[in-house]
Amino acid sequence: MKNLNSSSQLSKIRVRIAPSPTGFTHIGTLRTALTNFLFAKKNNGQFVIRLEDTDQSRFVENATEDLIRSLKWAGIEWDEGIDLDSQDKIIEKGSYGPYIQSKRLPIFKKYIQELIDKGQAYYCFCSPQRLEKMRKEQQKKKEAPRYDKHCLHLPKSKIEERLRKKEPYVVRLNVPTEGITKFNDLIRGEISIENKLVDDQILLKSDGYPTYHLAVVVDDHLMKVSHVLRGEEWLSSTPKHILIYQAFGWKIPKFGHLPQLLNMNGKKLSKRDGDVGIRDFIKKGYLPQALLNHIALLGWNPKTTQEVFSKQDLIDQFDIKKINKAGAKLDYGRLDWVGSQYLKSIDIDDLFKFTKEYLQEQKVILDDKKLRKIIIIQKERISKLSELLEDIEYLVEEKISYSKDLLKWKDMNNQDIVANLEKAKEVIDNISKEEYTIQALENKLLDVAKEKRGELLWPLRVALTGQQKSPSPFECAWVLGKKKTLERIEETVKMLENV
Repeated sequence: MKNLNSSSQLSKIRVRIAPSPTGFTHIGTLRTALTNFLFAKKNNGQFVIRLEDTDQSRFVENATEDLIRSLKWAGIEWDEGIDLDSQDKIIEKGSYGPYIQSKRLPIFKKYIQELIDKGQAYYCFCSPQRLEKMRKEQQKKKEAPRYDKHCLHLPKSKIEERLRKKEPYVVRLNVPTEGITKFNDLIRGEISIENKLVDDQILLKSDGYPTYHLAVVVDDHLMKVSHVLRGEEWLSSTPKHILIYQAFGWKIPKFGHLPQLLNMNGKKLSKRDGDVGIRDFIKKGYLPQALLNHIALLGWNPKTTQEVFSKQDLIDQFDIKKINKAGAKLDYGRLDWVGSQYLKSIDIDDLFKFTKEYLQEQKVILDDKKLRKIIIIQKERISKLSELLEDIEYLVEEKISYSKDLLKWKDMNNQDIVANLEKAKEVIDNISKEEYTIQALENKLLDVAKEKRGELLWPLRVALTGQQKSPSPFECAWVLGKKKTLERIEETVKMLENV
C-alpha cells in the first residue's frame, strides 16, 4: 500500500483538541493542549478547540466550563472553537462551526448516508445475543475479535423492510479483508496493521448518535485539520480512522501520538495516584508557568541544559521530532523544584496578583501591605502558593501563645532574657518609620548584640513568633510592623516578670 503521508499535505497547519465533557480537566488533557498550542505557534498555524459531547450518558455538568477556565489559567490560547463569554456562558467562535459535536448530528447523518450509498458502510441489525455468540466462537478459535459481515449482503428490499418496521440497527464501516493500512507517525515512525485485524467498526449507534470514530474524522476533515496530535491511547484507533478517510476519498492528516503519562512507579497515571485534575494543581497553589514548564518536558527533550522555560522559550524551542516514544513520569518533586525556581524569579507585582487571587479562592483575606511583606520573605522558601502561609500563622494572628521555657538560649535565666528583650525593644523603638526595613533592623540589632547574638536574637525571635523555627527575627519584625513588634516584646517581658 502506498505511504499515506504523500496524500495528506494540507496547505495550512491547523491542529485541535477535542475533549469530552465527561469529567474535570486532567493533567493529560492539559499536556495534549499544550503540545498542540506549541506546535501551532511554532509553525504559524491555528489551534482549534471543539467539544466531543455525543456520549450523553457520561456527561458531567460544568466540565466544559472547567476545561476552558483551566486552559485560560494555564495561559494556553486558541484561535477558534468553544469559549466563555463575559457571563461565563459557552459560546463558539470561528468559521467552521458548530464546534459542539451534538449540534452537528445532521452533518454526520449526511456523511454516513454517503458511505452507505457508496457501499463503504452498511446497516447491521444483529442482536446483542448474536454478537455475543459470535465473539465467544471467535475466542474459542483464538481469532481476532471482529464482526463477521453477516449483514453486509442483506438484499436492499430486506433492509428497507426492516427500516420501515423501525428495527434497531447500527451502521458499520465495510473494512477491506485484505491489504495493509500503513501510516508514518510523527513520533513513532512507520506503523502498519493488516486490514483483516480491523473490525467493521460502528459508525452510527442505535441511538442515532455517531461514534467517536466517524465524528472525529468528519469534523477533522471539515475543519481542515492538518495534524492530529493526541495521546498514545488513540494509536490503535488510527488505522480505523485512516480507513474512514479512504472510504470518503479525503486527504489524510498527519498523526502524532504523545507518550503516556505515568506515575513514579511507571504505571499509567490515574486518579488513584492522587490529585491529577488541573483544579487540584490550582488549589495547591502551583503557578501556571511552573506547571506548563513541567508538563512540556514530559516526554519532550529539548536537548539543552536549560531547565526553566518561559512560554515563549517553549514555543521557540519546540520540535515535535524531540518528543520521545517512552512514557513520561509525572514527578511532583521535580514540579516543586520548578515551582520554586519560578517563585524566586517572578516579579513581586505579578506574584502579588497571583497570590491575592489564590487566597481569595481559599477564602483567606489579608491586608495588602502585610501580604506583600509575607510574599517577599517567603518567595525564596516555597514551591507553591499553598505553602505561603504555612508555619507563619503567628505573623497574621493577633495573639500568640507559647511556653516561657522556649525563650531560653542555652543557660539564660529570666532576668537575662528580660534584659536582652528590653535592649532589642530600645533599638527597634529608635528606628524611624521611614528607616524600618529588614536591613536596618538587622544592622542595628546585630550592632547591639555584638558577640552575644544568640542571647539577643533567640529570645527576640521567640517573643515575636512563639516558634522554635521561623524566618529571621529581622524579617518577622518587619512583617509585623513596628507597633505590633513592640507590643509582642512588652507582652513577653510582662509574662516573665509575673513568674
